[in-house]
Amino acid sequence: MTLGLGPRRAVYVNILDEVGERGGPLSQDELQSFEEFDRLYRCTCALLFNYVPTSGHPGGSISSGRFVACLLFDALDYDLSHPDREDADILSYAAGHKALGLYAMWALRNEVARLAAPELLPQEDRYQLRLEDLLGFRRNPITRTPLFEQFRVKPLDGHPTPATPFVRLSTGASGVGLAASVGLALGAADYYEKTPPRVHIVEGEGGLTPGRAAEALAAAGTASLANAILHIDWNQASIDSNQVCREGTAPGDYVQWDPTELAYLHDWNVIYVPDGKDFQQIIAAQRKASTFTHGQPTAIVYRTIKGWQYGIEGRASHGAGHKLCSAGFYEALALLVDKVGVTLPTCEASETRCRQGEEGEVVEACFWEALTLVRQALEGSRAMVDRLAQRLRRARARLDERGCRARDDAPSVERIFATAAWEAERIPEVLKLAPGSSTTLRGELGRILSYYNQVSGGAVLGAAADLLGSTNVSTISSGFPGGFYNAVGNPGARLLSTGGICEDAMCGILSGLSTYGRHVGVGSSYGAFIAPLGQIAARLHAIGNQARQAIVREPYRPFIMVCAHAGVKTGEDGPTHADPQALQILQGSFPRGTVITLTPWDPQELWPLVSAALARRPAIIVPFVSRPNERVIDRQALGLAPPTAAIQGVYALRRARGRGDGTLVLQESGVAYAFIEGALPRLEQEGIDLHVYYVASAELFDLLPPLEQTRIFPEERAREAIGITGFTLPTMFRWITSARGRAATLHPFMKGHFLGSGQAHKVLEEAGLDGKSQFEAIMRYLSEK
Repeated sequence: MTLGLGPRRAVYVNILDEVGERGGPLSQDELQSFEEFDRLYRCTCALLFNYVPTSGHPGGSISSGRFVACLLFDALDYDLSHPDREDADILSYAAGHKALGLYAMWALRNEVARLAAPELLPQEDRYQLRLEDLLGFRRNPITRTPLFEQFRVKPLDGHPTPATPFVRLSTGASGVGLAASVGLALGAADYYEKTPPRVHIVEGEGGLTPGRAAEALAAAGTASLANAILHIDWNQASIDSNQVCREGTAPGDYVQWDPTELAYLHDWNVIYVPDGKDFQQIIAAQRKASTFTHGQPTAIVYRTIKGWQYGIEGRASHGAGHKLCSAGFYEALALLVDKVGVTLPTCEASETRCRQGEEGEVVEACFWEALTLVRQALEGSRAMVDRLAQRLRRARARLDERGCRARDDAPSVERIFATAAWEAERIPEVLKLAPGSSTTLRGELGRILSYYNQVSGGAVLGAAADLLGSTNVSTISSGFPGGFYNAVGNPGARLLSTGGICEDAMCGILSGLSTYGRHVGVGSSYGAFIAPLGQIAARLHAIGNQARQAIVREPYRPFIMVCAHAGVKTGEDGPTHADPQALQILQGSFPRGTVITLTPWDPQELWPLVSAALARRPAIIVPFVSRPNERVIDRQALGLAPPTAAIQGVYALRRARGRGDGTLVLQESGVAYAFIEGALPRLEQEGIDLHVYYVASAELFDLLPPLEQTRIFPEERAREAIGITGFTLPTMFRWITSARGRAATLHPFMKGHFLGSGQAHKVLEEAGLDGKSQFEAIMRYLSEK
């Protein structure tokens, strides 16, 4: 018996079988134009690395350049004059380390349009990447060198961000770019009918080795995302290896699959291009990909050579290249010099001056002199430039002819934000809770997200790490078709299969989905898992949303990362799952306004908190919701602030009736319930009158005007306060400012060990966070005052 793969919806094609029968699709003149363009591209890559020494990745930029050029000038339907056109195909560099190549390609394309199709250039420089902007490669925005200022150069990040036109995502962190790019394809597939925009994804075989990459491949294949086309630069070289994958009978240093096998395993169509340097094979493969109609994503695997004809090949060219103005550098530029008929600058100034750093005026001047030679070479190649410019015109014409339109019942994500802005303080009747009833925080969050999904016509897509029902994310699908989303078989479903127990890829996919701009992605798992595993995707999503502001000022596009089963009351699962550390991973780790964490204690607080966060439009919203059933408190009867007070982020849960005997700050549902139901009655019996504050969202509080913050929580309160939290002690430091108050603050790790397993009340008791222990600690603190 032999082992083989079971039936696949996908197909495998060796492009030689196609090219061998019909010949290549390019005429000799067209082929010559692509060859000439590639020579200038490789020279530009060499220039970028040389004049920004020890920066960038020349090898992979060069090995991928030929198939990327074919994408820009043949395969993509897009409008160079309108980078933000929503119905256009997208080119997404999941391989963010190829940024050097991306910038070189963008600048050369801009030059082609400047010379032969100026009507295609956006009117505003912010929507272009000009040849002059290459002076900004890996430069800080505060750079003040003469040419940087004279040309108003864009600073170009070391890995791509949406500060660059036509770039939708921040990429570069291992595997996140692929997952987020799949999210873009998902957003387009769900919003548009029949022929959605295609998302072309550039990645290398090394970028497929992270676990989240395999998870993303599984998700796209399972969901039949036919508009996702992955272009794999299989050059076999990474930073440390020249044999990344198994190839033939030779084992790989890292993995024992090759990229064709990995993609086909996950039900992707595979087109193998044996010679990834051959433009005829490349164009034939990309055109073949556009003919598939059976509804599966496609991977085109190009066998390439990293650093081809650069003078340094393989892993040596991955993150390194020729030394500044070395003989090897000039040899790599010989084709450019011969074409223009002039001599490159030799940096005759002293090596010390040339290596002054990123602000060295000598290097900048030499760099610009070299770039002008590229411009001269293009100006002297009008036949090539005219042919490529005509291809840019045809790309726009194809896009116009395609007539891509939203489906009739397409979702409206803006209705979510409008509803949140208007209704945050008015809980809808269907979501109101009766005092004395029982519910869960996770259950109420699910009902709220379902409400917003109904309002928006399905703009909320949800996923979980095999915990849809357990974390109540499944409620999102109420009123929509059941089961998992499939672009072919079940396109109306609102629940996603993201590879299984895959918090990593799930967060990446949902960040890309939200980035596309037509949905809010929601992902859920145990807070103990999703907070650390989703942090990288969340961080890149925040970076991308913030970087986008360099082109256009617009609200961020949130995705929701649900830290479910949070807090010590997830006790039965033990310390591996009931982790107090999750909040500390995210809180205070992002720039103001990019992330909002929510830490409600009462299920009644969820509507105002979630709505206030949505209205603020951060990049990431992180609700922490617990698992157990809780009794809905009659807050008015107990003299507690109404649930809508949580919108402030920090609020006076109970005001002292007189001057007050002290101040207490609470954070987290389990300890707040223990205080209200256990400690507060005892304190009142003893005649203790406290100012009691609750921290429902540190970030919502931060977004208030400073004077309002001071009014709500005066500094003197922080100086006298003691705290009780179900999270870690450092999350209380800003609310408890005295050394004595911090030493007396109750938290899960105060006894110096991880907590054990058991029922919720037993774990609280072990931690010293139950009502009786809280009462004793507060009395002790007041007596020592």
